[in-house]
Amino acid sequence: MRAAQVKAFGGPEVLAPVDLPDPSPAAGEVVIDVAYADTIHVEAQIRAGWGREFFPVTPPYVPGGGVSGVVAALGTDVPDEWLGRRVVSFVQGSYAARAVAPVSALTVVPDSVDLLLAAALVHDGVTASGLLERTAVSAVDRVLVLGASGGMGTLLIQLARAREARVVGVARGAAKLDLVRELGADAVVDVTRPDWVAAAREALGGPEPAADVVLDGVGGPLGAAAFPLTADGGRFSAHGAPTGAFSPVDPAEAARRGITLFGIADVQFSPADLRRFTAAALEAAAAGRLHPVVGEVFPLDRAAEAHAAIEDRRLVGKALLKM
Repeated sequence: MRAAQVKAFGGPEVLAPVDLPDPSPAAGEVVIDVAYADTIHVEAQIRAGWGREFFPVTPPYVPGGGVSGVVAALGTDVPDEWLGRRVVSFVQGSYAARAVAPVSALTVVPDSVDLLLAAALVHDGVTASGLLERTAVSAVDRVLVLGASGGMGTLLIQLARAREARVVGVARGAAKLDLVRELGADAVVDVTRPDWVAAAREALGGPEPAADVVLDGVGGPLGAAAFPLTADGGRFSAHGAPTGAFSPVDPAEAARRGITLFGIADVQFSPADLRRFTAAALEAAAAGRLHPVVGEVFPLDRAAEAHAAIEDRRLVGKALLKM
């Protein structure tokens, strides 16, 4: 089968097409003919050698963790009814034409949802749904979303608005801001403005202009600058680090102000929650309540270009790989 493999830690060029043996399912497993593989920023960071204390991979390896496709083969103890079903699943090594998954990890894709859009929800739909639940966003909240034009940011905007919160999206440049506004944000802020923090505070409004919930999928200095925008007694989620580091928030300062901190550990969900959040995201897409934004689809053999596009932040929404 065709796959894309990281030959060594380094730039996008180390991600190259290869031919590997077809996988075989063990008991309780299936083989999926992959239609689309999800890509997320952290996969590019791991390829570059970042985060080895969190992600102990050793080249050569096939990156990626989420797919959409059709069940093509069954291991023993798997009911025949799974054969031919359209599914999404988390897998080990999704940048490949075929992938193996336990039948317990499969979620059936509704007939009205295209497999391309289903793939865009595998990671980001789950994480966004889980974040909104963990931070208990409600209609009384003012929510600030950093990285609002990215794959997950665009979903966070929609899901927070569905909960009737006031939502302010932070993004970079006119095209990305226009998209965030179209997705339902009550206000948008251009992070390239030198006074973006003051502009965000004004946009959040309220008696104490601040955010009840800050959803920081960016990290680094941007996340650090956003932390003071959190209202006393609010919630701050530092769940992303595409800048190379999570937001350097002082736990003592958060405790003094009664701010509840959330981090990457809070989006490591149990298998039951993974299935629940995946099904919820797909059902919302089927009902027309959730619209994943796909910026570009790359053929598998051009996986290196997909990583380059993610790293230079030229995409609006997600990048996906097509098998």
